[in-house]
Amino acid sequence: MYKLIKQEGTARRGEFTTPHGTIQTPAFMNVATCGAIKGAVALDLKDIKCQVQLCNTYHLHLRPGDNKVRELGGLHNFTRWDGPILTDSGGFQVFSLAKLRNIKEEGVYFNSHIDGRKIFMGPEESMNIQSNLGSTIAMAFDECVENPSPYQYTKDSVARTTRWLKRCINRMNELNSLETTLNREQMLFGINQGGTYKDLRCDHMKEIAELDLDGYAIGGLAVGEPTEVMYEIIETVEPHAPKNKIRYLMGVGTPVNILEAVYRGVDLFDCVMPSRNARHGQLFTWEGVRNLNNAKYELDPSPVDSHCDCPTCRNFSRAYIRHLLKSGEMLGMRLAVIHNLYFYNNLMEVIRHKLDEGSFTDFYEKYRNILGVRI
Repeated sequence: MYKLIKQEGTARRGEFTTPHGTIQTPAFMNVATCGAIKGAVALDLKDIKCQVQLCNTYHLHLRPGDNKVRELGGLHNFTRWDGPILTDSGGFQVFSLAKLRNIKEEGVYFNSHIDGRKIFMGPEESMNIQSNLGSTIAMAFDECVENPSPYQYTKDSVARTTRWLKRCINRMNELNSLETTLNREQMLFGINQGGTYKDLRCDHMKEIAELDLDGYAIGGLAVGEPTEVMYEIIETVEPHAPKNKIRYLMGVGTPVNILEAVYRGVDLFDCVMPSRNARHGQLFTWEGVRNLNNAKYELDPSPVDSHCDCPTCRNFSRAYIRHLLKSGEMLGMRLAVIHNLYFYNNLMEVIRHKLDEGSFTDFYEKYRNILGVRI
């Protein structure tokens, strides 16, 4: 259940209560695609202010297999993370990873990107898998279209996504009524689609808002369209999203993207960027983006960010982390990932604090021009 505590302009400060704990929002979800955050970060998650973990239905279905995860007590028992877990429906991965796919009304036929074996996934299958995983929040199975896509195709795709959403609701209700279901309080989020067509986006949000779901996501953005277009779509859709429900912008993004989206009324985010970029030496700081591969850091004894109190910045220098990364040492990637994830989670904490004290707009105006600067 989402509780809106206060607003500053369109920006929202809230709490989202789930069967596995309460999330303070706005919040960032740390991406553990296959049940782990790439960069060997696991026991440290609470220390770096993680609130939510995101795992992926498609990848866990392929390996180790959702039935095996179920046998082992579900994702919470399997990964030993006791906070909220959101599982992505698999829809985005089907459309982005499967080279051979055939979309039908019943679902999608595709080949595994791992071994090429034929797989079918539709709304019911996605709900079955996510129920086996026992996640806190399940995402509805939808179709992601490329940006740009033809108007008529996008319109037809949105209609199919709505039909699939209703099937997801029915199947989840059935699963949550069974004594044998791992998490009978599993929540369901619907996904707003419509490409970059404002009328389709608004009509779709109005339509799915009537279904009274646990939360609403904006999907199909940050897939190649200019950031200004993404911001315009958020602004267009926001007035039609239920005020009393949490709002999730899928797959976004940079610290600046997050700041801009919070300003426009979004509550929840996820992105592989902090961990992926960290493994390649790109670290986010309060002064902008720092690339530790640059030679100027070879003899630099300073912490990654002098304004950061993460375990990495408290203990290690830019020169040492650069050396580790250049040497291919796993510790380098781990320390970099810890810093970036801490930075994202701490950024969200600061945003919440600024909203609490009514100074978010000033913070937004200052840091929207700083956080994306390449140092």
